[in-house]
Amino acid sequence: MTPVINPWGAKMQMSGCVTMGLGYVLSEELKFSGGDILDRNFDTYELPRFVAVPHIETVLIKNDDLAPQGGGEPAIVPMGAVIANAVFDATGVRMYRLPMTPERVLTALKRA
Repeated sequence: MTPVINPWGAKMQMSGCVTMGLGYVLSEELKFSGGDILDRNFDTYELPRFVAVPHIETVLIKNDDLAPQGGGEPAIVPMGAVIANAVFDATGVRMYRLPMTPERVLTALKRA
């Protein structure tokens, strides 16, 4: 049997990755002017707020063919593609730039 050593920790890691990934994909963008960074505090840098994060259900799948190993942050890797494909499925428009803000999605829809 291949156990998950810390199931609660693994689920929390995945939830954190999904939340962080949603921020990267939907709102987080560092703004520049010339070579100067304009966002110097969290009042202008848009992090996801708990109220905007959907319910996240993490399911751990047993795989006896693998030895226990680190979970890392695998859930954050596909977030851009997952959301981009959902936008495409809903609108028929491909998004290629992050974050996929409402303004960028509307611009892409107008160009389509």
